[in-house]
Amino acid sequence: QVQLVESGGGLVQAGGSLRLSCAASGRIFSINAMGWYRQAPGKQRELVADITSGGSTNYADSVKGRFTISGDNNKKTVSLQMSSLKPEDTAVYYCNAINRWGPNYWGQGTQVTVSS
Repeated sequence: QVQLVESGGGLVQAGGSLRLSCAASGRIFSINAMGWYRQAPGKQRELVADITSGGSTNYADSVKGRFTISGDNNKKTVSLQMSSLKPEDTAVYYCNAINRWGPNYWGQGTQVTVSS
């Protein structure tokens, strides 16, 4: 089993920055890629950004140019640097890890609130 522990959420004014971090523990050798999703009230969970074990990154159009994902493939950690935050970025952010052999793993979520 794998556990994902997130940190770094909070309250910030529009235009500000936050950094989210996630660390995996347990059977981390089963992890193929990691990423961040978010879910706003009344909306579906959506991909924000992800990064493969080879370092390739992918971003949602809504965050391109503002968010940067980075990770350490050996340690199975992933971070999300969020800049120029907007009120519409307000959501619970979830760390995600792709399991090579079964269901993906999820963190407990961390709240990000951007005030206008």
